[in-house]
Amino acid sequence: METLSRRALNRATLERQLLLRRAEMSAFDAVEHLAGLQAQAPFPPYFGLWSRLEGFRPSELAELLESRRVVRIALMRGTVHLVTAADALAWRPVVQPLYDRDLRTNTQHARALAGLDHAAVASAARELLAASALSSTALGAELARTWDVPAASLTHLARGRLPLVQTPPRAIWGKAGQTTYACLDEWVGAPLPPPSPASLISRYLRAFGPATVADVQTWAGITRLGEVAASMDLRRYRDPDGRELLDLPELTVPDEDVPAPPRLLGPFDQTILSYADRTRVITDDHRKRVITQNGLVKGTLLVDGQVRGCWEIQASKKAAVIGLSPFEKLPKRASAALEKAAGELVRWAEPGSATHEVRVHPAG
Repeated sequence: METLSRRALNRATLERQLLLRRAEMSAFDAVEHLAGLQAQAPFPPYFGLWSRLEGFRPSELAELLESRRVVRIALMRGTVHLVTAADALAWRPVVQPLYDRDLRTNTQHARALAGLDHAAVASAARELLAASALSSTALGAELARTWDVPAASLTHLARGRLPLVQTPPRAIWGKAGQTTYACLDEWVGAPLPPPSPASLISRYLRAFGPATVADVQTWAGITRLGEVAASMDLRRYRDPDGRELLDLPELTVPDEDVPAPPRLLGPFDQTILSYADRTRVITDDHRKRVITQNGLVKGTLLVDGQVRGCWEIQASKKAAVIGLSPFEKLPKRASAALEKAAGELVRWAEPGSATHEVRVHPAG
């Protein structure tokens, strides 16, 4: 079995995540190719596509959400992702065990829900949402008319048992709105198919491979995928620590010396969140600086394929400032490229501000 270096794995990740060069593809094709985008907050997917696509415009993604070709839905790891409608339908049944387990063990809601008929509550919630998209508060209040249980717990049950999408105007660029929910299958007009874990593994490897079973399970948030992978026709490698890496047989790994241009990755970028072993793109020490204690993930600076710092935009009508905070002294050429990209990003993200500025903070 061929052994792949960490640098080779880094380049494979960058290539499949469209970070070696900006791609000339539609926003829809990119969302599909990338196996979705992390979307805990409304707008990180827009920054994710800006980093990866040539000439990306926010209206492209907004139109996909409004036309229901892509959706925001809690999927892998119980985390909100932006995915194509087809992928949402295919993947929600696969990760259902994660939600079933949470309903039994959740420290805030499990006790209140233990004596309920979960299927009956879910059925009632589906009927309510078929009539109109509802906020968490409104859905819980309606369910609490029938069940003498805290409304928040009833909403939690509905989210666990039903494939709930967050409906526009939530996450439409330039707009604001509270989160409201609808059932995925009714929202897109198609049924959920039987679960296919093998298909999920294949899509992960196409977007993130080569990778270990542990990597796939970390991304998906479910276990026992090793049994499924063992039955699949996959290419197999070793990593430097001797662990087995899986990949699709038709895919190849780029040369480890292929150039990796500096990049600004958006907040919550899946490149640094979708592996059990994240050292192919970020060191453990740097990860502690990028991911805050309350789970926020900062925008990052990528140099030679590795996270080397963070960025943040502060904006008002008068001025928009993007601050770059490198963790260490960077090569001059990389610094210049990052400053240029930051100027483009702040003007793209905040076109309504009167002035735009890039500030580079001292390294360290």
